[in-house]
Amino acid sequence: MPPTSPRPAGRPRVGLFVTCLVDLFRPSVGFAAAKLLEQTGCDVVVPAAQTCCGQPAWNSGDRSDARAVAETVLAAFADVDYVVAPSGSCAGMIRLHYPALFAGTEHEAAAQAIAGRCWELVSFLVDVMKLDRVTARFDGLVTYHDSCSGLRELGIKAQPRRLLESVEGLELRELPGAEICCGFGGTFCVKYPEISGKIVSEKTEDIAATGADTVLAGDLGCLLNIAGRLSREGRDVAVRHVAEVLAGMTDTPPIGAAKG
Repeated sequence: MPPTSPRPAGRPRVGLFVTCLVDLFRPSVGFAAAKLLEQTGCDVVVPAAQTCCGQPAWNSGDRSDARAVAETVLAAFADVDYVVAPSGSCAGMIRLHYPALFAGTEHEAAAQAIAGRCWELVSFLVDVMKLDRVTARFDGLVTYHDSCSGLRELGIKAQPRRLLESVEGLELRELPGAEICCGFGGTFCVKYPEISGKIVSEKTEDIAATGADTVLAGDLGCLLNIAGRLSREGRDVAVRHVAEVLAGMTDTPPIGAAKG
């Protein structure tokens, strides 16, 4: 893991890396992330020039296109103290894989620098900003799915649970196999749809077995995949990003819910 820069004095300037999926499918997650960061004492900026982190191309072995996309990220977030993303997948790409992606190139130093400043949202709140509770209410029984990238690449496990414990009205019931993949895996679900479908079906069975009325996670890719399968199976379980609950921003319909 790349070295991390010390926390700056005063209010840190945080660049919010919105992510493609949040931008296109669930903007409320971005607003929730910004609210949490501001409440924790950060000055939040959202660079308009940001784009994809480059992970789909990287995972497909297309380093040339991955670098071309990632160069826009290096430029857009060059002047912030931290880069924070409401996604373990995107944060993992920047933090762990940018140094390898740009090794031996003119952007190697910039890639190393941004890697050391990049964090997943909930991990940043707990591990950097030392947040141990939030002021929010959510009445319901919830369960939590640990995304592969957040858990295995960034060590995110206790942090979301710690903050969820402080949400008034919320009861957390642990999900059997919470650490098992949901089957999304970025391009994996496109390359191996039958395997992906089997994996997510087992995941939704485990979710239903908890009796929870809501399932939470920190990666929108996982949540979209789970929400789609729950809907097709006719299961009455709401799906939300953990940031929405922690920020007290649950007025929007759950992910995948019919509108109108």
